[in-house]
Amino acid sequence: METWRVVATVLLAVAGLPLVLVLMAKARDRTDSSATVASTGAVAFVALLLLGVVMLTVLPGVLTWCVVGLVVAALGVMMLAS
Repeated sequence: METWRVVATVLLAVAGLPLVLVLMAKARDRTDSSATVASTGAVAFVALLLLGVVMLTVLPGVLTWCVVGLVVAALGVMMLAS
């Protein structure tokens, strides 16, 4: 496994886990349902996990780094908006 794949996946995890928490907080603010918050967190976490596995194995380099940049940018925008 190439080193850049591991670095990109670690960066995705570092930015993605707080993003999952922000998404769960926004779901809590919009609906006062704990079931909605739990399902939002589960879906976001599974999507992040699958994206990490795909990045580690088969995603091309340019697309991998674009995904990492997009997740970091989304986290930045959501943190500034809240």
